[in-house]
Amino acid sequence: MSNAENRTGAKAPTIGVFDSGFGGLTVLRALIARLPRDRFVFLGDSARLPYGSKSRRTIARYAAQSAQFLVNEQGAEFLVIACNTASALALDAIQQAVPVPVLGVIEPGAEAARAASRTGDVLVIATDATVQSHAYAAACRAQGLRALEKPCPLLVPLVEEGWTWPPAATAAQAASLPPQVAVTAEVIRIYLAELTAEADALGMNPDTLVLGCTHYPLLRPLIERTVPAGMRVIDSAEATAETAARRFGQPEAEKPTPTAQVSAPQLRVFATDSVEKFERLGSRFLHQPTGKVELVDLGG
Repeated sequence: MSNAENRTGAKAPTIGVFDSGFGGLTVLRALIARLPRDRFVFLGDSARLPYGSKSRRTIARYAAQSAQFLVNEQGAEFLVIACNTASALALDAIQQAVPVPVLGVIEPGAEAARAASRTGDVLVIATDATVQSHAYAAACRAQGLRALEKPCPLLVPLVEEGWTWPPAATAAQAASLPPQVAVTAEVIRIYLAELTAEADALGMNPDTLVLGCTHYPLLRPLIERTVPAGMRVIDSAEATAETAARRFGQPEAEKPTPTAQVSAPQLRVFATDSVEKFERLGSRFLHQPTGKVELVDLGG
C-alpha cells in the first residue's frame, strides 16, 4: 500500500505483533509512534510462557500457531515477532507458516548496533534463553561486529513488579530514586560491571550496548545512567519499529511521534491466559491502556 493511498483514506494495513507475554508491547508502542495510521493486532501467548524453558521444536510450534492466528483469523498483512526467544529459535518456522512478510527483533537490533558502533565491539544484555541461543552474537557477526552477551535474569521480574523509573520522571527527580527503583538500579550496575570486566578481559573496546529483551526498554533510563559516558544504548524495540516502518511502506513515518495514540477500533489485543493481568501490566508497557484484552485459545 502506498503512502498516497493511506492519505486518501484507503484501508490502513493491518500489522500483527506477537510475543510470548507482555514485553512485546514495547515494540507495539514504538510501532504505533511511527505508524499511527495503521491497524494493529497484538497477541500475547501468556498461557504458554516462558518460551525460554521450552525446546526449539515446541517454541516453533507455538509461534507458528500464533502467527497463523494473526494472519488467518485477524487478517494481518505483516508480522512483527516482538519476542527475542521466538525470533532467535523460530523465525524460519514462522516464515514457513504464513504467507506474509515477517520481521523479528534481533536483526534490526544488530543493524542498529552496526550503525552506532565505531569500535566494532558491542555488548548485549538479554534473558538466559536468548543468550544461550547466541542469536545476537551471530547477527552482530554478520554485521562485522564482535559481541559479548550476558544473561540478566533478575531484570524481567523487576520490570513486571513495576520497580522501574516512571516514564514521566525527570533527570532531577531521578537523583533521589524510590527504594524499589534503587534496588533495580543496583542490580543493573552489578550486571554491567560484570559485563564490562568480561569485555576488558577479552581485550574488547565496546562502545554500544544492545538491549536484547523487550522488557528492557522500561529500564533504559536507569541503564543510560549506568553505562560509561559515550556508550550508545540500542533499544531493539525502537530499532525493530524503524525497520518495520521502512519495510512496510511508510518511510515518512520513521520519525516517532511520542504522543501517538491508537484508538480502540485500530488496536485489538489478545492473550491466551490471564486477561485481567494482561490489561494491568500491559498498560505499563504500552504507556496507554490496552483496552479490553480478548481471550483466545490456541490449543496445547
